[in-house]
Amino acid sequence: MRILIRVAAAAMIAGLYLGLVWAPEDAILGQVQRIFYPHVATAWNAYLAFTVVLVGSIAYLRTRNEAWDRLAASSAEIGVVFTTLVLLTGPIWARAVWGVWWTWDPRLTTTLILWFIYVGYLVLRAAIDQPDRRARIAAVFGIIGFIDVPIVHFSVTWWRTIHPSVIRPGKLDLEPAMLVALLVNVAAFTLLYAVLVACRTRLERVSAAVAALRERLRSA
Repeated sequence: MRILIRVAAAAMIAGLYLGLVWAPEDAILGQVQRIFYPHVATAWNAYLAFTVVLVGSIAYLRTRNEAWDRLAASSAEIGVVFTTLVLLTGPIWARAVWGVWWTWDPRLTTTLILWFIYVGYLVLRAAIDQPDRRARIAAVFGIIGFIDVPIVHFSVTWWRTIHPSVIRPGKLDLEPAMLVALLVNVAAFTLLYAVLVACRTRLERVSAAVAALRERLRSA
């Protein structure tokens, strides 16, 4: 675990340096374009986090193994954090380029809906005391909620949108140096996600053990 943390920290430093300093300045957008690297990296890792929620939820319903429920819950929390960062970094770019902090563009709107869905998932978990019932209901919610992930991703092609997209089927509209900076940032944030979800899952496991111990002491 310590090695993973060190590798993630080094990758984050490298990624931020490449994106914010080393990569060339965009000829049209200037320095504000640099927000693109952490913005895209957090967006892709939000997708990853909610995909893990989907997998964990399905696996829990099939096996009733609490480890899958803990993984889904932990990944949902990290996914909400990453989606929050997406919604915070996006308006910085939008204000400089579009002249407004927010517009109800399909990509922005569906991303905000995604944030509300998984905040709702976490609120639902907090509202149910019985562990088995909480895990079952949350699993169903996590599976249904994932429907919005592909909607967010394909919104730029399904609807008329002003949101830019440099990632197209079989093509990346980026200079080589910018592509390197992007890929390193995506890898760095993925390592960060792995560290955070591992720590959060461990905390969930300890909390479950403490709750079980308290229940035994109550029953004794």
